[in-house]
Amino acid sequence: MLRPYRELAGVPHLPWLLLWSLVGRLHLTATPLAVSFLIAGWTGSYTLAGVVGGAMTLGVGVAGPLRGRTADRSPAGRLLLVTASGYGVGVALLGLLPAVLPGSAWPAAAAVAFLTGLFNPPVTAMTRAAFPRLATGSARQAVFTVEASMQEVMYIVGPSVAAVVVAVWNPRAALWLCGAFAVLGALGFGAAVRRAGLDEPVARQAGRSGRTLLANTPLVLALASALCMVASLVAIDLVIIAWARDQGSPGLAGVLAAVWGVGSVAGGLIAGGLSGRVRYARRVLLLALGVAPLALVLPPVLEPSSVWLIGLVLGVGGMAIAPAIAAGNERISDLAPDERKTEAFGWMTTFTTAGSALALPVAGTLLDHSGPAAAAGTSAAAALLAAVLASRVRERRAVPVG
Repeated sequence: MLRPYRELAGVPHLPWLLLWSLVGRLHLTATPLAVSFLIAGWTGSYTLAGVVGGAMTLGVGVAGPLRGRTADRSPAGRLLLVTASGYGVGVALLGLLPAVLPGSAWPAAAAVAFLTGLFNPPVTAMTRAAFPRLATGSARQAVFTVEASMQEVMYIVGPSVAAVVVAVWNPRAALWLCGAFAVLGALGFGAAVRRAGLDEPVARQAGRSGRTLLANTPLVLALASALCMVASLVAIDLVIIAWARDQGSPGLAGVLAAVWGVGSVAGGLIAGGLSGRVRYARRVLLLALGVAPLALVLPPVLEPSSVWLIGLVLGVGGMAIAPAIAAGNERISDLAPDERKTEAFGWMTTFTTAGSALALPVAGTLLDHSGPAAAAGTSAAAALLAAVLASRVRERRAVPVG
């Protein structure tokens, strides 16, 4: 089981590339919390905090394909320098607004947040596009799984760090720390890319048209499957928070989320050590089967519910998350043309952002009117739809588009 990881450690430049990519993405999980505290404290409204945070997320999603397409056509270091600079300026300005303007000026913060999101450094897309250029065989499978597992760790560490900084100092300091991580990580990742000899994009083959990647049906199906997976996971996050608040113990949400994340990391590390072909649809189906039992241990199906039982379901079911995400990322990489892989992962950012945007209001409505079990059941349905879509994606490498 450890052989793929030994091969992975032996690939030149890959460990440093992976490490810097994680530093460059830590801010993505911490910034929403910092923005929420900052804007809520400024305006006195969590609704407005959600609007401003949503504006930043919208900017990240809208610009995803454009940033990816640019990365496929220009030197990586130059693009990272430009985007990191714009993002850093945007975060600095967003942190200053509450100190110089009244809360009624929140639309200005929303505009700045949206523009800042447009400049989000494309470290995630560039990382996943770089993996096939460095690793092959079992090492390639392992790196996708390790990356997905470490992403789960960031979902635990990022918000925790932001919360501590908010408590010890203030939300502005937390936001600026997130911005510093974004800039430092992007620049460090750019340096790692140059050392690995990947600064220049893959040469485009002559005679190819500029057709959109969305004309590639298998790729679109894989992207739609990723949308449904994210929708399912985001809904469960909201369910956990709502259930904990209903119990009068909001802190339980953090504990349960950590249990869920630890399960995902464990499952990812185990899956990464396995040899043989990755069964994409099977892994996504396992994700759906891991989510489904949660509906049976929540009100009104089971009342009173048990935090121990919920934690057990989340811990065991969470083991399917990282392997499913890794399989989806690997399949998208396989289906995208070599010279347009970053653009494909930029589209993935757009699709997953849409999944989150769709899931939150649906899950919120069900929580208000039907209870946590109904929202969890809808999450399971979304995961099952993701598995159906994954089963429709052909396994052989697609003929390059464009």
